[in-house]
Amino acid sequence: MMRTLLIRNATLVATMDDADTRVADGAVYVEDNVIAQVGPSAQLPVHADTIIDAREMIVLPGLVNTHHHFVQTLTRAVPGAQNADLFNWLRALYPIWAKLTPEAFYVSAQIAAAELLLSGCTTASDHTYIWPNGARLDDQIQAVGTIGLRFHASRGSMSVGESQGGLPPDRVVEDEVAILHDSRRLIEQYHDAERYAMLRIVLAPCSPFTVSADLMRESIALARSYGVHSHTHLAETRDEEDYCRQVFRRTPVELAEDLAWVGNDVWHAHMVHPHAVEVERLGRTRTGVAHCPSSNMRLASGVAPILALRAAGARVGLGVDGSASNDGSHLLGEARQALLLQRVGGDPAALSAYEALWLATRGGAEVLGRDDIGQLVPGMAADIIGIRLDSLGFAGGAVHDPLAALVFCQPANVDLSVINGRVRVYNGQFTDIDIAPIIARHNAIARALVR
Repeated sequence: MMRTLLIRNATLVATMDDADTRVADGAVYVEDNVIAQVGPSAQLPVHADTIIDAREMIVLPGLVNTHHHFVQTLTRAVPGAQNADLFNWLRALYPIWAKLTPEAFYVSAQIAAAELLLSGCTTASDHTYIWPNGARLDDQIQAVGTIGLRFHASRGSMSVGESQGGLPPDRVVEDEVAILHDSRRLIEQYHDAERYAMLRIVLAPCSPFTVSADLMRESIALARSYGVHSHTHLAETRDEEDYCRQVFRRTPVELAEDLAWVGNDVWHAHMVHPHAVEVERLGRTRTGVAHCPSSNMRLASGVAPILALRAAGARVGLGVDGSASNDGSHLLGEARQALLLQRVGGDPAALSAYEALWLATRGGAEVLGRDDIGQLVPGMAADIIGIRLDSLGFAGGAVHDPLAALVFCQPANVDLSVINGRVRVYNGQFTDIDIAPIIARHNAIARALVR
């Protein structure tokens, strides 16, 4: 039997469609898990199984997070990693991550997913590449299922340890045959290629300084044989470029091109340091980029040229990145950071508030290869968020431009979140998650890890 949901009387519905349609006193009508109608409240149905009064709210599509490391919620603000660049930050944290357990993976995924949910995120991709002590991607998949987030789960990997010239300690890398075997298992067991899928699998060797060229080739060949997407870190720091030139006689982007890691089924995290000619080539191949402004500032990595990448044709979305290099998971806040960081170069109009929200919705959907999320139009998945405009943080802002206020003013948590037609947050509270005991267990695990 079909279930219906009506969200009505919103101060503004911002659809993020191609025409930038904005509906005052707007409404969204949902049938099961799909948007059926969007328009003025007076013109939509008056009856539904569930009716939500969105008065004093702005309603927009759920945000899309294209890069994260859920397990790093356990190592936020660790003293030895607070003031380090990427390579030294990793060296400080690898020994801690080596002690992670399956329970740590499960609980940290619940925390990260819940935090994202309150920040407006309805779809997230995670990139975990270290699997010690029997931990598996299955642990994260099961945990995120309890939160209800739409999930692109990456089977990350590291295979080149210090003894072979890589950065990670030997004890945290895996055998490449085992990596590929588990990758195939996960695709066959979990990947859902259907429209409105709640779970998809991604293959994601970690970075040029942690895996071999052979694993990169074999991984993307395997992914393409199953029609799944591929992801890695690339061109994040100058140190990475120095490493690639020394080991591979290539820049990071040249290496990716040589290994067939470009195209509309690939996206790279960061892309802070591509050369100008490489930007053009990445655009021509429609390669994707996850822009992570807070992490890039936190680790002093630099400013990614996302305006040039977009102009060249690359797909660009936002990522909060690891919760130990941000150290939060607030996707709406990340849109604000993206806007501010692009303006640091001297152009006060470099990135507008609307463009920042476009990156967080439509851009993220493009990066993940989704044509069923990111906008509020009939036929799209019912991933919808609502944020109250009559709050203290929006006073004097929302009255002028409510959509822009979301980015310029204090980053807010959502008051309403609907994912795949299910209400997950209502009146700013989780509908069926008791978060307090999860936080308590998470903190106990974090203390034990560092102790």
